[in-house]
Amino acid sequence: MQAHPRARLIIWILGALATLSPLAIDLYLPAFPELARDFKTTQAQLALSVTGYFIGMALGQILYGPFLDRFGRKPPLYAGLFLFILSSLGCIFAPGLDILIVLRFFQALGGSVAWVAAVAMVRDFFPVSESARVFSLLVLILGVSPLLGPTVGGFIAAAWGWRSVFFALIAVAVFILFLVRFFLPEGQKADVSVSLRLRPIFRTFGEILKEPAFYTYAFSSAFSFATLFIYVAASPTVFMEFYGLSPKSYSLAFALLSIGFISSSQLNVLLSPRVKSAAIFRIALFAQITASAIFFCAALMGWLNLYATFALLFICLASIGFNNPNATALALAPFTRNMGSASALLGFIQIGVAGFSSAGIGLFATKGVTAMAGLIALTAVLAGAVLLMGRSRIGVMPERQPGAAPAGH
Repeated sequence: MQAHPRARLIIWILGALATLSPLAIDLYLPAFPELARDFKTTQAQLALSVTGYFIGMALGQILYGPFLDRFGRKPPLYAGLFLFILSSLGCIFAPGLDILIVLRFFQALGGSVAWVAAVAMVRDFFPVSESARVFSLLVLILGVSPLLGPTVGGFIAAAWGWRSVFFALIAVAVFILFLVRFFLPEGQKADVSVSLRLRPIFRTFGEILKEPAFYTYAFSSAFSFATLFIYVAASPTVFMEFYGLSPKSYSLAFALLSIGFISSSQLNVLLSPRVKSAAIFRIALFAQITASAIFFCAALMGWLNLYATFALLFICLASIGFNNPNATALALAPFTRNMGSASALLGFIQIGVAGFSSAGIGLFATKGVTAMAGLIALTAVLAGAVLLMGRSRIGVMPERQPGAAPAGH
């Protein structure tokens, strides 16, 4: 399989799709102080609206996967983006935190189609040997969200109030709809043999889960990826309440930390032709486990200050920049059919595990660093345990044999 002749344009559009849900989080975070005042709640409790978004993202993966295989890529994209726009409009008029959490859930349910479609279309347009490189390039485009999102969101919220953030998200979604409609080529055609009945759908998911490479890298990367979600949910409380940063300074810290995630993903582009994806994943995960263990121990002992917290988070997030694209490529490498369902199940596992892990921040409702550090360390150790248990069951991966055709399912 050769890359599509319009590969560069496709990567940019897929990157825009992948950015929608992260942007819906990153634009929103600097508005936490104003939202907390308006809704008469704490920022820690407000983090549950972020967790609600994560859960909606996870469930959306499962919802859209079979539809992307059955109807082709574009019709489900249109439906999901329209739901995102309508839910964003509802958020503008939310009277309280409970309603906002529900609306954010539906906003994520709609927006999640953008990510799962982008992942599936990487395999529509690019050969398996290029998957890790393309996923890393998507992460580079994704980097616009954490680099600029909090700063832009903080400016918008300060100038026009928190509701204007949702107007901005509506504008972004409309623009992405325009790109998909007029500039994105058709990916995989509709497959009428794909059933939308529950039993065949779950049978397909069951077959996918039987693949050792899939379940090993899906669950290991999910626990590794949880670090990012825990950090996102806890960062407003940790940096603005506990360390006393202003929303502007918090936006700067958030952007600087994202550099670790983005830079490592781009270094992965250079490494992937020379080093096996499995080796990169293994080394980066070891670094993540080590840094997160030090982070938790230092938090328990009360040794952390703002700069130490920043440095240890930087290492943990940089590790994910290596882990996520390689794990995604390794988990999907064995499949040729049911790519929409496989990518949907992968997204459900990754975002579901990470999203539920982040719920601990809102439940603990603490201003300190210990809860965040403890959850990050726990999920990193679980990621390592899953990898150790699953590696012996994995055979020869397609990515280890450049040019070989992936095994079909």
